[in-house]
Amino acid sequence: MSLSLATKFARRELRGGLRGFRLFLACLALGVAAIAAVGSVRAAIEAGLEREGASILGGDAELELTYRFATEAERAWMQSQATAVSEIADFRSMATVGDDRALTQVKAVDDLYPLIGSVVLSPEMPLADALSFQNDLPGAVMERALIDRLGLNVGDTFALGTQSYTLRAEITREPDNAAGGFALGPRTLVLRDSLEGSGLLSSGSLFNSKYRLILPEGAQIDALEVEAKQQFEGSGLRWRDARNGAPGVSQFVERLSAFLILVGLSGLAVGGVGVSAAVRSYLSRKTEVIATLRALGADRATIFQTYFIQIGILSLLGVTIGVILGAVLPIMVAPILETRLPIPTAFTVFPAPLIEAGLYGILTAFIFTLWPLARTDRVRAATLFRDAWDGASRLPSLPFIIATVGAIAALVGMAGWFNGSWFLTLWTLGGIAGALALLALAAFLIRIAARALSHRLRGRPRIRWAMAAIGGTGEGAGAVVLSLGLGLSVLAAVGQIDGNLRQAIAGNLPDIAPSYFFVDIQKDQIDGYTKRLEDDPAVSRIDSAPMMRGVVTQINDRPAIEVAGDHWVVSGDRGLTYAAQPDPDAIITQGEWWAPDYTGPPQISFAAEEAEEMGLSLGDTITINVLGRDITGTITSFQEVDFSTAGIGFILTMNPSALAGAPHTFISTVYAEPEAEAQILRDLAKAYPNITAIRVKDAIDRVAGVLAGLAAATSYGAAATLLTGFLVLIGAAAAGADARTYEAAMLKTMGASRRMIAASFILRAALLGLAAGAIALVVGALGGWAVSTFVMETDYVVIWPSALLIIIGGITATVLAGLGFARRALQARPARVLRARE
Repeated sequence: MSLSLATKFARRELRGGLRGFRLFLACLALGVAAIAAVGSVRAAIEAGLEREGASILGGDAELELTYRFATEAERAWMQSQATAVSEIADFRSMATVGDDRALTQVKAVDDLYPLIGSVVLSPEMPLADALSFQNDLPGAVMERALIDRLGLNVGDTFALGTQSYTLRAEITREPDNAAGGFALGPRTLVLRDSLEGSGLLSSGSLFNSKYRLILPEGAQIDALEVEAKQQFEGSGLRWRDARNGAPGVSQFVERLSAFLILVGLSGLAVGGVGVSAAVRSYLSRKTEVIATLRALGADRATIFQTYFIQIGILSLLGVTIGVILGAVLPIMVAPILETRLPIPTAFTVFPAPLIEAGLYGILTAFIFTLWPLARTDRVRAATLFRDAWDGASRLPSLPFIIATVGAIAALVGMAGWFNGSWFLTLWTLGGIAGALALLALAAFLIRIAARALSHRLRGRPRIRWAMAAIGGTGEGAGAVVLSLGLGLSVLAAVGQIDGNLRQAIAGNLPDIAPSYFFVDIQKDQIDGYTKRLEDDPAVSRIDSAPMMRGVVTQINDRPAIEVAGDHWVVSGDRGLTYAAQPDPDAIITQGEWWAPDYTGPPQISFAAEEAEEMGLSLGDTITINVLGRDITGTITSFQEVDFSTAGIGFILTMNPSALAGAPHTFISTVYAEPEAEAQILRDLAKAYPNITAIRVKDAIDRVAGVLAGLAAATSYGAAATLLTGFLVLIGAAAAGADARTYEAAMLKTMGASRRMIAASFILRAALLGLAAGAIALVVGALGGWAVSTFVMETDYVVIWPSALLIIIGGITATVLAGLGFARRALQARPARVLRARE
């Protein structure tokens, strides 16, 4: 028989409408919609960043230098290439009002700032007026969080270093805020000229200078970037332009959305379980139709093609609905997102993420429908006439197995290609596959255990009936455990990872972390600073070290990026120090430290773990650019550097003579009793106004806030998976409704009361939910342990409040789904039900 005949049969089957396929369409549409929506939001953010790139950056291009301003020659080159050049200094400092102090991220600007866009203030006024000198004091503007922290009002005065300012307005919008990245304190804007004599931008202080350029129309940005890097070679220059005004934001959004899409694939996998169950249920009801076709001479291929075409058309319908929802929903919530996101967006219909989601949906539908469809190829007509669909062979023939494996490989390959990270793809999808395998095994073992227990529970009819139902084929134990279990597993893993991170940051870290970090301590201040703290009995420990920052430019005379790839050590400027002797607690893992009086060629002691990651060995040479000067040293030792204590740690330490004469300041950590912290801060700020104090607890809170946002975003993705799982639960309950009705009729006939039967229904649902929740907790805990141990490198403990919520959620979901279809079974009259079975 031909394909055209199968198409005709499929078209006639479709005339029956969507009965039996509503769950199929809902599962597929929801999974595709979640992925399409995440992709659409990502595309909207990327489009907004691209559209507003120049405004976010503050110019057509930006040249950034570390701890120094551009030389006259460098400024002259910039002026020759641009129609306007604006200079900015960005650094951390302490804003002081009497005895109150707060950390702030200061942006010192010139009269041209901002070159593009505008700063919006409250009360409204031009930025130039807000920052101008009035009554011999310069003006400043602040973000609301800092104003509230210091208890300021417009017109009040505060100090940065030794310079006093008048607060003129609140910053409500800063056009280039997204380009600044993560900051430990709220923003303060002042004039660059007002900082002269403040002690905040002295030699060796920690600041970045940025030069924003407006380029002539038609300027070739690629050629200009190459020329700039040649002109500033060896200067530590970092170049950015309007094509990617906020690369950190772009990278973060890309990685987070890639992960959320992979989480969305877990939702599709759960939906696939529902799709497979719906197809099996539909085909079991088509026993007589298939048997009639076989009796009339239809071959196996024609029957398979008939239902493959029908299911394929319905799959395309479900995917189309999901794609439409994924395109429309982000646009509908765009007004809310635009007010909440601190970056520009451009919401519209983006074809690329919709195509990606559609392809995922089609492949998922193919994978999960091919197996039950293939069973029609192995069923004999006699089996069908006996209405014994469940007795047919469950394992399809080899071509179908190969096709399924090929589709899975295509799905994995597509996911890796779309999100650009094979590591993330393989680990995430591998985790989903492993979770599905564990859940399937658990469902199989649950049915065997329930069947065995049902024979041992004589005298306890309610629980015996529940166990017999779970052990049978009509209750859908496999679908319940797989669908609900996978959604709960993702939520459990998120909860465990988030809880362990919070515990590591907010729980364990403060016990070993210092009270304060002090930076920008000048050479002539370090002795007085140290004496003040050594004389304080509340101070248990002081660690101080000279600090400067440099860029690793070469390794073994090759560009560092060629050797170390995208390792974080070579992706920006890094802190370095010098020491005549190793710290008493230092552990030298390889090599030897230089002699205390060594004055020969520069030597380097490098962090052991990072050296292993970068493939470094003893004897390798590293070139570091420090304030425009290249220093090449030889690695003579490796040492353990523990960054987990929040104490002082340097990737790279050199012998003192290697850095002789280089401008630098000191960094210091102070371990003190909590009640003494405020007085220490007041005394040091009064004696040394230029010193910046970073309270470790405040920094921890900022990091914890970011992690909470990430956990929330992942939880939303997991919630979509859980919702899909609940739909599958409803489908499983609906599929078993007839069986429960017949069971209730038989039990009533044998004398069981409606209350006893209802209790049995609730028990079986609760037991299945308990099993699904417990298994999900085990799977989620394993995933949380793996991420915490191997990715986050933190200790792992089970977070029991989160764990109990997972189990309670499993029980609640199954009971609700089961009760929704139990009423009809309990109210049905036994005579009518049994007569219909004859």
